[in-house]
Amino acid sequence: MKTALVTGASGGIGGAIAKRLAANGFAVVAHYSGSSDKADQAVAAIQKTGGKAIAIAADISKPEEVKQLFLAGKEAFGSIDAVVNTAGVMPLAPIAKGDIDAFDKVIAINLRGSYLVMSEAANHVEDGGRIVLFSSSVVAKSFPGYGAYIASKEGVEGLTRVLANELGERKITVNAVAPGPVATELFLKGKSDEQIGAMAKMVPLGRIGETADIEGVVSFLVSKDAGWINGQVIRVNGGFV
Repeated sequence: MKTALVTGASGGIGGAIAKRLAANGFAVVAHYSGSSDKADQAVAAIQKTGGKAIAIAADISKPEEVKQLFLAGKEAFGSIDAVVNTAGVMPLAPIAKGDIDAFDKVIAINLRGSYLVMSEAANHVEDGGRIVLFSSSVVAKSFPGYGAYIASKEGVEGLTRVLANELGERKITVNAVAPGPVATELFLKGKSDEQIGAMAKMVPLGRIGETADIEGVVSFLVSKDAGWINGQVIRVNGGFV
């Protein structure tokens, strides 16, 4: 049985991906930070259907905790064959506010955290494996207040292309998924119904995305059929950009 490590499995997208990959036959290492409740729920749902999963806590901005996350996953299941890094934060503030604490938090989790996960993945994923990072389709929109978030996700896209080149000889593919607006707790937090409706109108298909829209693409990217897709950013957004 192959193993997938999913960071941010306590989130809406991460939890959905963890359950989808388990349904595809992967044992799942469900990472969380903070409260374990939602990650535990995802693990319980996987186990209820006969799958294998464990929940492991880690602060992905801290090198030693990321290292221990990977080692614990390998100890539990023997190997790591796919890594999906969905963990992220999205506090919003105008650049003029100069909120350096918020900026540092976003960079620490979204960019530094992605870098650390990618580094450990490069050292632990089996040859022929899959690494999937998460960017965002808002990088092309330049919305006010999204400065730190967009900066972090632009960085992830650059790192994705570099790591794809670095791991090519081992036949490990490295890609990023860039969702448009998705109806998760992270996206909906702090937004009014009017703001959400306005974003839905920006999508040619006329709605906000659902986690099912994203998990299917990730499921494909970690499959054998996606072996010739490498170093790409897949914008899963209903035409949002």
